[in-house]
Amino acid sequence: MSMPSSLIGFAIFKSFAKHLKRPFTPVENVLVQTVAVAVGSMPLSAGFVGVIPALENLLKPSEGGPLHLSMPKLIFWSLGIAFFGVFFAVPLRRQVIIKEKLKFPSGTATALMISVLHGNGQGGGVVLQDEEGEPILNVDDAAAAAAAEERHAKSWREKTRLLGYSFAVSGIYTFASYFFPILRDLPVFGSSLATTWLWTLNPSPAYVGQGIIMGTSTTLHMLLGAIIGWGILSPLAHNKGWAPGPVNDWVKGSRGWIVWVSLAIMLSDSIVSLGGLIMEPVIRWVFTLRERNNGESYQRLLRHDESEERSGSYEAVGRGSREGLRRRRSVKTMRDDEEMPEEDALEEHLVPMKVVYGGLVASGVLCVGAVKTVFPQVPLYSTLVAFFLALILSIMGVRALGQTDLNPVSGISKITQLIFALITPRSSPFAVLINLVAGGISEAGAQQAGDIMQDLKTGHLVGASPRAQFYGQLVGSFFGAIISAGVYRLYTSVYPVPGKLFQVPTAFVWIDCSRLVFGEGLPEYAWEFACAFALIFSLVTVVRGWVVKGARRDWIPGGIAVAVGMYNVPSFTLARVAGGLVTWWWNKRRENGEGQNEDGETALVILASGLILGEGIVSILNLGMASLGVPHL
Repeated sequence: MSMPSSLIGFAIFKSFAKHLKRPFTPVENVLVQTVAVAVGSMPLSAGFVGVIPALENLLKPSEGGPLHLSMPKLIFWSLGIAFFGVFFAVPLRRQVIIKEKLKFPSGTATALMISVLHGNGQGGGVVLQDEEGEPILNVDDAAAAAAAEERHAKSWREKTRLLGYSFAVSGIYTFASYFFPILRDLPVFGSSLATTWLWTLNPSPAYVGQGIIMGTSTTLHMLLGAIIGWGILSPLAHNKGWAPGPVNDWVKGSRGWIVWVSLAIMLSDSIVSLGGLIMEPVIRWVFTLRERNNGESYQRLLRHDESEERSGSYEAVGRGSREGLRRRRSVKTMRDDEEMPEEDALEEHLVPMKVVYGGLVASGVLCVGAVKTVFPQVPLYSTLVAFFLALILSIMGVRALGQTDLNPVSGISKITQLIFALITPRSSPFAVLINLVAGGISEAGAQQAGDIMQDLKTGHLVGASPRAQFYGQLVGSFFGAIISAGVYRLYTSVYPVPGKLFQVPTAFVWIDCSRLVFGEGLPEYAWEFACAFALIFSLVTVVRGWVVKGARRDWIPGGIAVAVGMYNVPSFTLARVAGGLVTWWWNKRRENGEGQNEDGETALVILASGLILGEGIVSILNLGMASLGVPHL
């Protein structure tokens, strides 16, 4: 949500510009976006889409469940795991952003959008540079500045209008879907495929918007997973009698059968990818030796070309911080032959290390205390091991995010679950519960570290103060922990979880992985197919990560995306594919010379943002109507 939140922040403050004492600058836009992302990501960081539903709804009595956590416990748990990833990420910033200059494509794209939104050349605005470091727009001349301001005002009105239209369309559809639930489950492939094999379409505007932002290749890889899982493996398992129950049944049906295959793909992809990151220092050393002999650089050989394509031709260049224009700093387009690290922020804008170390200790104590209070069944040593594992694995998550724009938090948590299967006594009646909580801690650390690092990349390109962003992240995480706990409890009190509307597939993956690592028997032939697909996608991940380069990598399926398309029903994937195809059409149109201007990419993001926001906000109204018992038609 980094791009939508920066856009919303800009729109709000732009609307109230005449009431502000000074202009709303790009660095303030970055701060607004940082706080908003911290709030919005807490449902995932705190496990409200996976771990908590699994503990409350899927844990068997023999495993110490099911649990029911009160609101104070939910809030305390959220606060306990909300901060240590933020503190730990701060020392990594200089290494991955300043020295190695990892791309963080979404962070770079957000900086690009902010630069366009504020690109009027006045009041701390942003200047865009081309690949040679030359400004696209020279605003030194007063007439040019006035013309730029007029163009910017016109562009802003067009963007606001587009956001309003897409918001309205999405909101109207969402409101109508409450009274006509069939709109969420259209049998577009025929009633037989819909009722028996679950091939329906949910034309959710938010799904389409998410697909636009995710891009074409990722959504097509998800479609491949849906075809393999729901078009091939599900009928095969059902017809062979390996999953004799109804297709939608997680226990006896083919839905519960193919989840093991998807989990195996996810694990193999994550382990191979993270293993490559662990070996990266060795690879760096080898290529450093080669560089001495033939002059080739490590950076050139291991660069992910597609990240540069996704983040655009230009990078945002900003000024100063909230205190004013302390200095002007040029951030040039990265080239393969660059050896020197980029210029860092002023010393007074950096986070003091004593704050980092003190905060890390304090947040660790808070985490241990929260787990002990909320889950007294979890022994102290397990919490401590999970905490330190979370710190180590968050390094890998940050590096993966910087290189590929994907933070594999699900794979990181599964690796923690595998490790805890080795150190937790199998005789313990709470083994599965301990396993889930440990995985939740590691996922939270990696998620928080990745979120702030992506934002710090945006701030670095725009010239914002890392210290201000750091405190903004802490503020957002604090309020996010409280808000997300309340929203989770509100939804679970109104809707059945799991149910038709909220199927919580991630929760099933969590609980199934815990039971798998502790040796519970799998459905017939699920183990053989899981191993086969794990081997296949291990090789695919190697080819995708280290053999194929450039744009051709998009043709190689990503294991995580395929697994997501497989363990979710087709309706989850199809609308997102539609969004990905919109992105493909838009890019083709630009390649053919239509709409080639600096606002083109931003307009697509605005369209997606309006679709997501319209459904998200109106769904709150739908929630209220459901709680009041307003009937469906």
